[in-house]
Amino acid sequence: MQTALPLPLSTPNRNLVRLTIVRGITWTGFLLAIIVGVEILAFELEVTAVISVVVAMGVLNIITWWRLGRPRAVSHLEYLLHLLADIAGLTLIFYFTGGSTNPFITYYLVPVTIAAATLPWRHAWIIAACAMAGYSYLMFDYHPIAQLSHIDSDSLLNLHVLGMWLNFGLSAGLVTFFIYKMAHALRSRDKALSRTREAALRNEQVLAVATQAAGTAHELGTPLSTMAVLLKEMQADAAQGSTLEEDIALLRQQVDVCKSRLQHLVTNADRRRMAEPEVQDGEVWLASVIQRWLVIRPDVTHTLDVQNRRGRPWLLVDATLDQALTNLLNNAADAHPEQVAIRLDWFDDNVIIDIRDHGPGVSMSIADQLGDTFVSTKSKGMGIGLFLTHATINRFGGGVSLYNHPEGGTLTEVTLPRSDAPERQRSAHQ
Repeated sequence: MQTALPLPLSTPNRNLVRLTIVRGITWTGFLLAIIVGVEILAFELEVTAVISVVVAMGVLNIITWWRLGRPRAVSHLEYLLHLLADIAGLTLIFYFTGGSTNPFITYYLVPVTIAAATLPWRHAWIIAACAMAGYSYLMFDYHPIAQLSHIDSDSLLNLHVLGMWLNFGLSAGLVTFFIYKMAHALRSRDKALSRTREAALRNEQVLAVATQAAGTAHELGTPLSTMAVLLKEMQADAAQGSTLEEDIALLRQQVDVCKSRLQHLVTNADRRRMAEPEVQDGEVWLASVIQRWLVIRPDVTHTLDVQNRRGRPWLLVDATLDQALTNLLNNAADAHPEQVAIRLDWFDDNVIIDIRDHGPGVSMSIADQLGDTFVSTKSKGMGIGLFLTHATINRFGGGVSLYNHPEGGTLTEVTLPRSDAPERQRSAHQ
């Protein structure tokens, strides 16, 4: 049995790696400072307790390195627990080394800053609150070190220590707020850039397909014309009323259809360069698309269910959207030509078109890859139809999703943004 490979380092995984490195450096520095304080500066420390805290943090680091080698992603909750463990370790070490009088007390800001830059809003404030709570506790209860005591150390709380506490509270709050906002802005920018790159790549692929289609349409013109001439001659030579004559007539008809479709393709392409999408009633538009679809798929039986909601489902459409929906209808008919169920529904912001067939359904791997690559739901398909359909509907601000229906078959959900009524309709109501 092949062993599972470790998961690639996602952002939380990388952050935990960095935290582990920082923790190792920090506690090594603390250990050296403790040695200097005890051996050179004659600090009176509970050495056993202090060394126990350092060893415990070292063991935690070793366990963390071992955990990072496991094939499991790091969650935000797990990362939060690691930072809470760091705050607990800092509180213990400061408790035995002078509490709030320790000059390294502001190191609490390090886990606060890390949390603000890497964790969600709620988690970041949890770390900030815990750090503030630890600092506040150490102002009143700690093992004092004479060399670190401030002036007027006999009083319960002097102005110097109080000022340090207030400064820490203000710094922790500002760091948490501003660094989180900056990190959130950077993450949002990265997501926007990623979406832009994906859209650019998809547009390049669409352009490549369109260029190839234009070249193929041009190249098919000559062989189709040759076939039409030869079939005409063969029909003239065939015996009247024979089966061969009927077959040749059918072939001529199919060749004429191919030539007509190619001419229509070129004409529409030229027209679309100048035409702008127009607002149409979604119910009327859907009915017209279905009627044209039934002409080329007379073997299909279907039902159309239109929800009776307030207002009209106005949509911004053009010929490319017609073709995109026709592709989806053809996919449903190819899966099972009987009982193709079409449903139109709309809400305040969007219009939903559901197409359900009673075929074998699709694998979820294909549903997840819809629109990303040339993936086909048919055994002999190339996937170009799904790809272009997804790209077209995305261009209108919508989306396509495939689901396996609980009662069998595939449910294709098309979501399109709902448009405002055209001017003439608004004027008529006024």
